[in-house]
Amino acid sequence: MKLRKGDTVLITAGKDSGRAGKIAAVLPKESKIIVEGVNKYKKHIKPRGKGQAGSIQDRERPIQVANVALMCPKCKHATRLGYKVTREGKKVRICRKCEEEIL
Repeated sequence: MKLRKGDTVLITAGKDSGRAGKIAAVLPKESKIIVEGVNKYKKHIKPRGKGQAGSIQDRERPIQVANVALMCPKCKHATRLGYKVTREGKKVRICRKCEEEIL
């Protein structure tokens, strides 16, 4: 999977399309990612034990990788990722629009 935790992505499909956020977790076996503050739902928690109150929590659901685009930190555009091999033989990620390295 080309995306990593901490990358900024733009949502391209679904109810949150057009919003951007940072990747909180990557689930490579499912081809999904969890983006902070996007694709939220409410989880109702039952009270556990005597005297405790129940609660409602906001949580993020995973999003398909096909429904997001990486935001290049240099040119600030949604772009595809490419790879380039450096002179030392190291493989680095690059932006397809501005050809800059993405760390």
